[in-house]
Amino acid sequence: MIELTKLNEIKFSVNAEIIEFVEETPDTVITLTTGKKILVKESRQEVTDLVIAYKRAIYSSFVKFE
Repeated sequence: MIELTKLNEIKFSVNAEIIEFVEETPDTVITLTTGKKILVKESRQEVTDLVIAYKRAIYSSFVKFE
């Protein structure tokens, strides 16, 4: 899950695995695989960075360092 902020300043978490599109129109719109759209304060790049950090954290637990 990644934490984002709605336009009314309410923080919420969304499952990063169900994000299909992130667009700036100029507000950032996240489209989920369910078809639901969410407007957030974070930029497209910030959302991308949060998803990358989330996935790194998840997949790093599967990698064994020698």
